[in-house]
Amino acid sequence: MVTRDMVREREAYRNSKSKRMVAKRGQGGHQSSITKLVVIAASAGGIDALKQVLSGLPADLAAAILVVQHLKADRKTRLHEYLTGTSPFQTYLASDGISLEEGVVYVALPGKHIHIENGHIVLSSEEPMNYVRPSADVLFASAAESFGGNVIGIVLSGTGRDGTRGCQEIKAKGGMTIAQNEATSRYFGMPKAAIDAEVIDYVLPVQEIAGKIMEILKIDD
Repeated sequence: MVTRDMVREREAYRNSKSKRMVAKRGQGGHQSSITKLVVIAASAGGIDALKQVLSGLPADLAAAILVVQHLKADRKTRLHEYLTGTSPFQTYLASDGISLEEGVVYVALPGKHIHIENGHIVLSSEEPMNYVRPSADVLFASAAESFGGNVIGIVLSGTGRDGTRGCQEIKAKGGMTIAQNEATSRYFGMPKAAIDAEVIDYVLPVQEIAGKIMEILKIDD
């Protein structure tokens, strides 16, 4: 049965995809030259999983990493500082118009969706999707539209189903998808929703996800 909430969610998704957004230039007019993205969705129980994934990757990773962690919009986040201190990457809060760089992690601002346009971040205050803003579905779909098959989408611990539709978009464009397995997830709702929708290529323990990311990136090279 199609519920009113489902109709509203579909309309919000279509509006997000169809809206034309013009990216601002990055600082000093710098233009991004990256060709690969890793996009990560996390919610309840996801911060520890994020730490494990990022700490297993090399600092010279040949991709930019963008993270949607569901956080309350009325609170400041220090997640970027925590991840900088616990991983090999410099991590920043996503900033409107900033140019993406390899080996850098960008964390979504609470209350703002992330779009990718011409290798730059564009923030928006569009309606929540899956009851959340930022939404991984918005980021994942935008990443797939901009980078095609050069996107790896990852769904970590969390409740709800955010990331499922985005993983479908990534796969439709030729990208790869990974979900954290039940045994290592504090909350299996988000990974399970994507797995059940058959839009996940690999279901892995959290400690094996970093290795799979590097394997996929090397295959693409």
